[in-house]
Amino acid sequence: MKIAVTSTGADLNSKVDPRFGRASYILIVDSETFDFEVMDNDENVNAFKGAGIQAAKAISDRGAEILLTGFCGPNAFKALNAANIGVANNAEGSVKDAVEAYLNGTLVLSDKANVEGQW
Repeated sequence: MKIAVTSTGADLNSKVDPRFGRASYILIVDSETFDFEVMDNDENVNAFKGAGIQAAKAISDRGAEILLTGFCGPNAFKALNAANIGVANNAEGSVKDAVEAYLNGTLVLSDKANVEGQW
């Protein structure tokens, strides 16, 4: 399974970026091998609006099934839901820590956004 994780850097030891749409990077991690693809999210970092929706499309296009992040706004959450991508909010620590927390069940999927839009 491919798991997208918002990140402040380009490796598994980087800290989880609490923002989804405006995260510096999004890592797409294979849950079995921990191989990963780095998605530079530079075009969305300073977007006027729609950053979450654009980031949702980008991770969907890369085959992600799950998103681990700190905060996800309502428009991005709806876009992710429409793409059948589960969202686990409140992820923290390193990217690797967040993936392991999801896999062992301590980081669970959310049923709604946990922040207002354009956070």
